[in-house]
Amino acid sequence: MITFAEKYNKMREELKAFERLLDIMDELRAKCPWDKSQTIESLRYLTIEETYELSDAIMEKNIKGICGELGDLLLHIVFYSKIASENNDFTISDVLNGICEKLIVRHPHIYSDVKVSGAGEVKSNWEKIKLKSGEKAVLAGVPKSLPAMVKAYRIQEKVSGVGFDWDNRDQVFDKVTEELGELKAEVENKSGLRKIEEEFGDLFFALINYARFINVNPEDALEKTNIKFLKRFAFIEKKAKESNRKIQDLTLAEMDVFWNESKLSE
Repeated sequence: MITFAEKYNKMREELKAFERLLDIMDELRAKCPWDKSQTIESLRYLTIEETYELSDAIMEKNIKGICGELGDLLLHIVFYSKIASENNDFTISDVLNGICEKLIVRHPHIYSDVKVSGAGEVKSNWEKIKLKSGEKAVLAGVPKSLPAMVKAYRIQEKVSGVGFDWDNRDQVFDKVTEELGELKAEVENKSGLRKIEEEFGDLFFALINYARFINVNPEDALEKTNIKFLKRFAFIEKKAKESNRKIQDLTLAEMDVFWNESKLSE
């Protein structure tokens, strides 16, 4: 068990490191031409890029990379706050205190006398508290620019939090089967692209819902399949090169042999 002295020393080290970052940010903002020229708007696309780099490191289980990318993201948070403080909009203290207050309010089972049965009820309470705190609509907090799959997952999580959900996963799987049949029918009937696209989207939405019911994050699952495919296809290209051939010169049967070899090597 950690002692008070150990906890105190750890906290001092953390505060010292954070203070160092704040001091460096002040110096860069005052002396570096590039840092001085940045605005909240100009940093936006860079923050998005850093977020995706963190995502890559997580998927690759690159712990050192995760550490580095988290540092990059923390820099952005400090950078935004520094610019805002110069405009008398808000400070890093406002950012930190704001998230602290939000966490306290939305965890009444920790900071109040509310009882919960598990993680599911915590998520449900979170959404209900958000509505009481001034959110105008259940889905108001879903960012418009989220990738479609992530957005669908968050939409389903949020409406589930207020009771709009299926009773069990079997019902959801039946819905997946129904949507697959409807898509197949539209394709076989040679319906227009718009109708086929609509049914395809419905099928995706149902599959994402089913993923939620079986505790699978669909974005993670698909990305892992992407990575697996990339590795296997790179293996085929490697084999083609070893035989002094271009990949387009291989027959489908030859590619399939190398594909299966790749699977076995995993």
